[in-house]
Amino acid sequence: MRLRNFTTPTALPLLAAGFFLAAFGSISGNTFAKLKPETATPKTFERDVKPLLEKYCYGCHGETKKKADLSLAVYENLSSILKDKPVWEKVLHNVQTREMPPENKPQPSDAERLLLAKWIETEVFHCDCGNPDPGRVTLHRLNRTEYNNSIRDLLGVKFRPADDFPSDDTGYGFDNIGDVLSLSPILLEKYMAAAEKILHKAIVTDFSTNGITNRFEAEQIRSTAPGNIYKSTAFRLAREGELAVTYDFPRNGEYIFRVRAFGKQAGPEPARMELRLDGAILKTVDVVAVENSPSIYEIHFKTSGGEKKLSAAFINNFVDAKESNPSRRDRDLVIDYLEINGSIGVPVLPESHKRIFPRAVPSSTSERKLYAREILQKFTRLAYRRLVTPEEVDRLGQLAQVAQDEGENFESGIKLALQAVLVSPHFLFRGEFQTNPDNSKSIQPIDEFALASRLSFFLWSSTPDEKLLRLAEHGQLRKQLESQVRRMMRDEKAFALVENFAGQWLQIRNLNLVMPDAENFPTFDEALRVAMRKETELFMESLLKENRSVFDLLSANYTFVNERLARHYGIPGVSGENFRRVSLKGTSRSGILTHASILTLTSNPTRTSPVKRGKWVLENILGTPPPPPPPNVPDLQEKKDLAHAQTLRERMERHRSDPACASCHARMDPIGFAFENFDAVGSWRNKDGNATIDSSGQLVSGETFQDAATLRQILVSKKKEEFLNCLSGKLLTYALGRGLEMYDRCALEEMGKHLAKNGYKFNELILEVGKSVPFQKRRGDDQETSVVSGN
Repeated sequence: MRLRNFTTPTALPLLAAGFFLAAFGSISGNTFAKLKPETATPKTFERDVKPLLEKYCYGCHGETKKKADLSLAVYENLSSILKDKPVWEKVLHNVQTREMPPENKPQPSDAERLLLAKWIETEVFHCDCGNPDPGRVTLHRLNRTEYNNSIRDLLGVKFRPADDFPSDDTGYGFDNIGDVLSLSPILLEKYMAAAEKILHKAIVTDFSTNGITNRFEAEQIRSTAPGNIYKSTAFRLAREGELAVTYDFPRNGEYIFRVRAFGKQAGPEPARMELRLDGAILKTVDVVAVENSPSIYEIHFKTSGGEKKLSAAFINNFVDAKESNPSRRDRDLVIDYLEINGSIGVPVLPESHKRIFPRAVPSSTSERKLYAREILQKFTRLAYRRLVTPEEVDRLGQLAQVAQDEGENFESGIKLALQAVLVSPHFLFRGEFQTNPDNSKSIQPIDEFALASRLSFFLWSSTPDEKLLRLAEHGQLRKQLESQVRRMMRDEKAFALVENFAGQWLQIRNLNLVMPDAENFPTFDEALRVAMRKETELFMESLLKENRSVFDLLSANYTFVNERLARHYGIPGVSGENFRRVSLKGTSRSGILTHASILTLTSNPTRTSPVKRGKWVLENILGTPPPPPPPNVPDLQEKKDLAHAQTLRERMERHRSDPACASCHARMDPIGFAFENFDAVGSWRNKDGNATIDSSGQLVSGETFQDAATLRQILVSKKKEEFLNCLSGKLLTYALGRGLEMYDRCALEEMGKHLAKNGYKFNELILEVGKSVPFQKRRGDDQETSVVSGN
């Protein structure tokens, strides 16, 4: 049974009081911190846990006083607790993060916190890491990016048909989560239209050798040069210039461009004409023909389909007013008509057509049927990402034959069959075969074709290539998993991991929606916005290509800038539009937290937002997002409304004086204030207006810092486990296409151990995700399983 955002009447007050967290994203942080208790006698609720609750919790959450409408006194034993796991999941979090008890209340010792946390982990959320539960993934529809990339890799076409589809829903911070990728009627219509459009571009079906002739009479065409209609039917070019038409070429192919013309000759050479395609010269001819005997000048040329400009240009005007013969004083070009005949002979076949039809179509009926079967079997295997049955190929072959029986050619029949493939659920959905799908105790490795798909959509956001499928077919993919993962990460398609995983985890996709106030930030423009996003993408790409430490995300002393961004940062010596790697030594910047992209998208249009910046760090770096704000909380009053509050810090201190706001703001605000020296578009500043900026603060766990640099040191040293668990949890969520569950902590802990042994390298983390139990295995369905929602 899936828990939907804790929207029960009891839960809402808890959210308002800051006791509840929004989703499993919070669990992926401190919940999995490695608390290592001393060996001891097994603890019980009645003897060991309840006394701690009575001592530290019942004062606010007991029988008489029930803050946030919560009483822990109602839980008398383990069985009663097991009936209300969501509450105890939050108790666990608050104990581990030291958010409860409040600062003004007696605090348990570290040993007492450890005892309570470990008891909840082992008894309430028991996980057998010796025999871990891998979970299961919902049938997964391809999202828009996966669809576009799959079409690209299947057919080689370069357009993006899914950009016209409805936007994908998101869950747990990503748009590839199986639970939220539904299929609406309008999307099904889009799939059908897209399949037809894709294959129209990919496959040539019209091989007519006698193309239609289109004639454009000169008197109907407008010229770019001085001239006039000549004797009602032609156009006289009196100066250099061209007579042009726009023509929509129906497909790639060979065409004939004809011009009927003559010259009004003068000077030492004949009139000269260029035949042009989109301004490029196809042919230059001497127009020696004279008025009484015009000639046709033509050129055979190849071009791709689409709208283009064809023109005939006069290029050598001549005037000699002193010539004794009046008819020889002025050279002109006279054009009767322009004519396009297309396409002729064998058309120019696109690479997509050659990919589907690797050789010429046989002439005999029996050979054609065998060839059709070969084409359909090969394409369908790639599209369905598995072996296809003879019956599946037979049905598609029958569809192709129906088209041919109705008078269509061989290519048209194949095109119709492939349209059926592209609207099939076997292409549009990623399903995984399981022999015992309804038995929740049945845990099995996913088959190797499913493993190929998981790897490919994880690293490439696309369908598996031939190498992956061939290894899966021969049962060799698991044995070669590491070499294949490393091969895939070297492929240029791995940039999808930067665009899609990092783009959503770091939220830089949303940078296009941010609109800083032009009056307050006049230097911000579209070029700067593009440069901001590019910097973060190149930084993430360098982690992947260079296999750098994941801690570079927080502490790297380098970045990537072009002249526009370097000027924004105050970095000298950078010119031009090209990005290059630069050192940040001696500057105030380090890691992604000081990238202008992050600082801008976590600001308001007119000013910085410590709340947004603090919340972003909690969610995306520490994995401990705060709950939603309680209802009816007024917005922060701006400076002009508060006579005595001069700085943003002072205004926010007044704002959080409300007890309903204080607990959450105590977590977010200090982190956000650490970055106050960076304005709302990421530029460095020393003052906010006339007030000197104070960027110091203290975390709820007690650590103090003076500025962003010392905060980063705390994150890398004392918050190391939270950061690693957050990053690992985000990457595993993205790779699986599902939210994490309590028992996934076994996988995260195992990944953490291997990551430490391998120098915390980013590529090693990716490899460990691929090797993990949740990625490699699945279990049957269980209607009683509780999944913590992170939407």
